[in-house]
This record gives sequence, C-alpha cells and structure tokens, in this order.
Amino acid sequence: MTVRRIVLNETSYFGPGCRKVIAEEATRRGFKKALVVTDKDLVKFNVAGMVLEVLDQAKIPYEVYDNVKANPTVANVQKGVEAFKASGADFLIAIGGGSPIDTAKGIGIVANNPEFSDVKSLEGVAPTKNRSVPIIAVPTTAGTAAEVTINYVITDEENVKKMVCVDVNDIPVLSVVDAELMATMPKGLTAATGMDALTHAIEGFITKGAWAMTDMFELKAIELIAKHLEKAVDEPNNMEARDGMAVAQYIAGMGFSNVGLGIVHSMAHPLGAFYDTPHGVANALLLPYIMEFNAPAAGEKYKEIAKAMGVKGVESMFAEEGRNAAVEAVKKLSLAIGIPQKLSEIGVKEEDLEKLATSAFNDVCTPGNPRDVSTEEILALYKKAYK
Repeated sequence: MTVRRIVLNETSYFGPGCRKVIAEEATRRGFKKALVVTDKDLVKFNVAGMVLEVLDQAKIPYEVYDNVKANPTVANVQKGVEAFKASGADFLIAIGGGSPIDTAKGIGIVANNPEFSDVKSLEGVAPTKNRSVPIIAVPTTAGTAAEVTINYVITDEENVKKMVCVDVNDIPVLSVVDAELMATMPKGLTAATGMDALTHAIEGFITKGAWAMTDMFELKAIELIAKHLEKAVDEPNNMEARDGMAVAQYIAGMGFSNVGLGIVHSMAHPLGAFYDTPHGVANALLLPYIMEFNAPAAGEKYKEIAKAMGVKGVESMFAEEGRNAAVEAVKKLSLAIGIPQKLSEIGVKEEDLEKLATSAFNDVCTPGNPRDVSTEEILALYKKAYK
C-alpha cells in the first residue's frame, strides 16, 4: 500500500477578534521578543497596528521589519535575517498575506540553518536540519493559507523565477486567523485571493497525489468559497462571509500543502516573476482554461466540484456534462467578482509567451498536474488565455 503523510501546524485560532490570544500564547511558550514581519501598506493602513496593539497591551517587546515586496525576493529574506539577528528577537510574527508570511518562513529557516543563507539553495525540497525560528502567522487575506502550509515562494530576481520551497521545518507554530483583519481588503484583493483559495482547493482535489483525507478538506473548501466569496467581495463588512472565507482558505491549505498542486500554479509563477503580477490574479485568470485542459484526466471529480459549487442535478449528469458544469461554475464566479479574463488585460506581452511556457514547464508544481503536459501544450494554454 502507498504510505501517506500529512503535516499540519500545532495550534490555530479562528474567529473575529481572536488576535487577542497572541500575547497569551507568546507568554505561555516563553517567547521574549518578536520581530514583526509585514509590509508598508499594512503598517500605513493600521492593519498591522491592530496586532501590535495586542503586544503593546501585554508589554511584549518587538521590532518591525516591513521591507516586504508583493512578490518577496531573495534580498527581502536576507535583509530580514539581518534584522532578526540585530533585533535580539527569539520569535517571528508574520502579519499579512502570503508575501509577509513566506518572507518570515524564509527568515526563520535561514536564521536557524545558516548554510542556506544564499536563499536560492532552499528551492524545491531543501535538506534543512533545524526547525525554523518559531513563527506566529497572522493572515490578513483569505487566499494563500501560508499560515498552515509547508510551502513558501520567493522570487529569484537575478534568474527571473519564482522559487517554490517545500520544507516541513517552516510550518508556523501558531496561526491566528482573525477575519476582522481582513475587513479592510479592497474588492479586487478580496476577489483575487478568494480565487487563489479556490485554485488551491481544485488543484489539490485533482492532483496526482490527492487521497481521501485531502479530498475531504478540498471539497469542503470549494463549498465554503462558493457560498461566501461573492458576498465577501460585495459586502466587505459582512463578517460571516469574511470568516467563512478565512476558514475556507485555511482548509484548502491543509489539503494542498500535503499533496501538491498543478499547472495553474506552474503557469502563474512566471507571471509573478516576469511582470510582478499578483499571484491571486494570475491563478484566478488561468484556472478555467486549465480546468478545461485537465478535465479528461479528472475522472468523476469534476462532478463533485460542480456539486460543491452549488450546481443542481449533478448526480444525473454524464461525466462530460459534469466536467462542463464545473468549469462553467468557476467561470461564472470569476466573472461575477470582476476577475480579468485575458492575459492581455494584465500587461502580459505576447512575445514573452514562449519564455513563460519554458519556465512553467520546469516549475516544481508541474509534475503534480493530473494530466501530463509538454512545453508546447503549456504554450498553447497561454495563447488561449492571451486574447
């Protein structure tokens, strides 16, 4: 029989206002001083301040490192390691979307495994020996699930590529999923990160490594996203929808972190490296095109996706009808929340498509795709999505 492995973080809290537990948990664990990893916008709009207030009230000392880009770079991690060492901190608090949390993972791993200080050698499954510096992850978007995954993505600007790093040693010791911190997300970011979560759930459900336990997570995530995402976009202060999305993206992360993804992510990563395209936008735009391509390899699973998306009468559909219903349900949701539908709309250059295809084919996510794929097929998919 096949041996399966599942890795999840130690402790997580959910619910609006749950950030208040950070001080109690930090004290209980004997942590003395934090390096807070975030970005300048979250500081500017006082989202980070909502967490720092908890530390201030508990008199827990901290320093802030907010030099994190939207697609964090090798330099972001290296400067963060320097800041951590200079601060005298003994734990990290990552506040933000995937970018600050991924940066914190890189900082935590390199700080305790200095032989990887070039950061580039962490790409793929690196043989790190030591656990990361303890990380408390506080997501402010409902999409990446970086707070519960063993993955992080860092941009290698020198080689114009996104490095997917997979390491059980990087998983945060504590996740605090507080929907109140997500209420200030603008519509476009809510939509893109929500579709990122849907991409995680669908790719994790159909990837070659999927199995019963991860299927359970991914189907529930799809159901919750279909129920809550449009409301979260249209009614930003709807805390039920915000909390529903916060839980959904976390559940999706529990699954895909353990079984991998597919070529939606393989094709999205070069867009981030070449054009600094927000990861959620890239995934959201590409998802329907690649679902169509993967449909023949997904068996009956598209019928389950369609049912979780709320499509009626799925049980009586033939396999091809179910596949079409799943793709159309995703397209309908994407259009309803204003996701761009063509690569030409987001600044992609047609002359770059061949380079993008080569990079995507070599991405670490490609082998997990349910349908084997060539560079030429990936190029054809980029062209289909282009205009």
